[in-house]
Amino acid sequence: MTWVPMRHAFVASVLVAVCSGPDTSHWTRQAGAGDVIDIGSRRELFIDRLLIDKLDGLQLKLQQPTPTTVTPNAPRGHYATVIKDGALFRRYDRGGVADFDGDARETTHYWESRDGAHWTSPQLGLFDVGGSRQNNVIIAHTKWIAHNFSPFLDQHPNAKQQHRFKALAGVHKGGGLFAFSSADGVHWKKLQETPVIASRDFAFDSQNVSFWSPSEQCYVCYFRTWKTPHGNLRTISRTVSQDFLKWSKPVATNPNRPGEHLYTSGTHPYFRANHIYIALPTRFLPDRGSSTDILFMTSRGGARYDREFLQAFIRPGLDPGKWGNRSNYAALNVVPTGVEEMSLYVRERRYVLRTDGFASLHADAQPGELTTKPFCFRGKQLEINYSTSAAGSVRIEIQDSEGRPVPGYALDECLPLVGDSIQRIVGWKQGSDVSPLSGKTVRLRWILTDADVFSFRFQDPLAN
Repeated sequence: MTWVPMRHAFVASVLVAVCSGPDTSHWTRQAGAGDVIDIGSRRELFIDRLLIDKLDGLQLKLQQPTPTTVTPNAPRGHYATVIKDGALFRRYDRGGVADFDGDARETTHYWESRDGAHWTSPQLGLFDVGGSRQNNVIIAHTKWIAHNFSPFLDQHPNAKQQHRFKALAGVHKGGGLFAFSSADGVHWKKLQETPVIASRDFAFDSQNVSFWSPSEQCYVCYFRTWKTPHGNLRTISRTVSQDFLKWSKPVATNPNRPGEHLYTSGTHPYFRANHIYIALPTRFLPDRGSSTDILFMTSRGGARYDREFLQAFIRPGLDPGKWGNRSNYAALNVVPTGVEEMSLYVRERRYVLRTDGFASLHADAQPGELTTKPFCFRGKQLEINYSTSAAGSVRIEIQDSEGRPVPGYALDECLPLVGDSIQRIVGWKQGSDVSPLSGKTVRLRWILTDADVFSFRFQDPLAN
C-alpha cells in the first residue's frame, strides 16, 4: 500500500501546552481552612476516594462483568477497538500472519454491529489479501502499522469532517507512532510521513491508545514503556498534544506493583463521565506460563492512575485456552449497549455490566455510612444509580461544610430509597429541590443497608 501525505487543516498555531491533568486542583476552590471540590453537575462514580472523607461500615466494592454467550462469527483479533458512532458500533482489530511485531503480512480488519453483540464483516474490496479482495481489511501490505492500529472518534469541538476519526500506530523498530485520520472510519491516510511520537527509549509494541480529553482540553496518548521504580517492567507512559502532531515529552505513570507487568492500558474517557478515565490493562505473568488477566484502574488526568482495586477485574476463567499468553486483551472502550447495560470485549467474548457499574459503595446487612469531603455543585435535583435488597435502603443527608444537617435535608427527613434504578431522584419530606444549595459548600452523608450505590450527580436543568 502507498501512503499519501495529507494536508492537514488543523495544525495548531501554538506548540503543545503540556496538560498536567486535574489532580483535582482545577476542581477546587479555597473555603476557610480547606479546599472545596467543585463537581458542578458532573456524574461521580464510586471508583476512587476523591470525595470520601469518612467511611464506616461500608466499602468500595469492585463489580464483576458478566460474560455473554459467544455469537457466531464473533471477531477475535488482538488489540481491538470498539467505537459507538451514533447507532453504529465499529470494531477494529488485527489479523494476518506475523513472525514478528510489524510483519508486513499483518492486516487491520473492520467490523460493524447494530446492537454491539452481533457483528458483520463488510466486503470492502480495498486490498488483495491471499488472492482476494472479498474481505474487511482496511490496512495491509505495510510494515509496522497494522500491528497495533488503534483509532478513536475525535470529540474535539473543532474537528474537521475529513479528520473525524484519528489513530496512532507503529512500533519502535519502525521509528515510533504515526498519526492517521479518516472521514468515514474505513479509508485512512497518514497525516505526515514521519512519526509523531518517536524515541528509542520506548517499545510501542502494544496497543497505544489516544483520545481527545474534554476535561484536560488536549489530546492524550497512553503507550507502553519498560522502566519503573520497581525495575524493568512493562508499564505505561503518557504524552499530550494540542494538534495531534506535536507531542509533549512523555511522562511515566508507574501504576505497577512490584513485579507486575502491565501489557496494555485500554485507557479511555468513560462515556457518561468523561472527566474519569477507565483503564482495563492486561496483567502479564511471565513466571506463570505467560498467563494474563485484566485489571481495573482509573485516572482523572495527569500522569497518575488510581489503584483502589488490586484484584483482577476479569479472570481467565474455566477455559484452559484463556490461561495462555495474549488470551486476555480487553478492547479499547466500554460502550453502552442499552439504557441499563454497557459492554466490554475480550477477544471474541462480550462482557456486560450495569450502567456505571464498575464499582459501588456497598453495604451488607448491617447499616454503614459515608461522609463526603466538602464540595459544591450546580443543579436542582440529586440523582443516584443504586440497588437495594427488599429489606435494604439508601438514605442521604445534606450537611453544611462543618457537618451540620441542613434544615429540610436532614437524615430523618429523607424518604428512604428502596429498589433498583439507574436514575432515581432523591427526595426529602419537603420535596426534591436542592437548588437553594447550588453553589454552596456542602457534604453528603450516606446511610446504606444491604445496598449498592454506583453513581450520583446533581442534575442541571439547563443541561437536560
